[in-house]
Amino acid sequence: MNYNRQLLNEIDFFEMINQPAHYTAGFPIGIIAIDLVYPKLPGNVVNASTYPFPVLYEKVSFEIEELFRGDKQIEEQIISAAKKLEQEGVRAIIGACGFFAHFQNSVKAAVNVPVYLSSLCQIPVIKTGLKADQKIAVIAASGESVTDSLLANVGAGREDCLIFDVGSLESFAPIRWGKTSLDNGKLTEDLMALGKKIRTEYPQVGAILLECSDLPPYAWAIQKASSLPVYDFITLINWVEQAVTQKPYYGMF
Repeated sequence: MNYNRQLLNEIDFFEMINQPAHYTAGFPIGIIAIDLVYPKLPGNVVNASTYPFPVLYEKVSFEIEELFRGDKQIEEQIISAAKKLEQEGVRAIIGACGFFAHFQNSVKAAVNVPVYLSSLCQIPVIKTGLKADQKIAVIAASGESVTDSLLANVGAGREDCLIFDVGSLESFAPIRWGKTSLDNGKLTEDLMALGKKIRTEYPQVGAILLECSDLPPYAWAIQKASSLPVYDFITLINWVEQAVTQKPYYGMF
């Protein structure tokens, strides 16, 4: 066999062209995003420039409070969005808010691609790398909404975490309540202060996890202030993307 033809076979090139066709292609990650208007900085899950690979968004429309509560009435809309993304050929599905975890089990049962709706899905993996007596500091947009049932949906428990609420911060209000003007400098300062507080007042914390899809732009600042590993939606999405789009390695041997 011709060497080049053999190499192409090894990367499933000829099999690939026999797959069902879509009007567009090449999106490894599909993201369910709520129709909300506020500043979305690079690093935000719903800012497409965050990624070095293409992502496909599917919009859902309901109040963010309904998602925080896990209202049953929005479940079918979320499942429908996931099915549409699957039909368009994505290889994995993410939700652009940590509280999509309310629907993790129902959505993964409805589609045939991997589903990681919430950054909280990382808790079991993070916990595996920590000492038995260490905790994960979960920084959440609505701390009171991080319930036992929400955590159970991602294989975690209250004993794994300490919850820190940022929804009450004045600097976070434009994101929390859908304003169009954001004091990014002040929010960065406030989140760094929280990172420092976690470092100095909570020695049992071994890692930080950002629940909110709007917080990854500040992960570097939180890490600088806390000197702790910081996980967020982007660490999750990058991990999933690499798993579903493995590529051949080239080099010398």
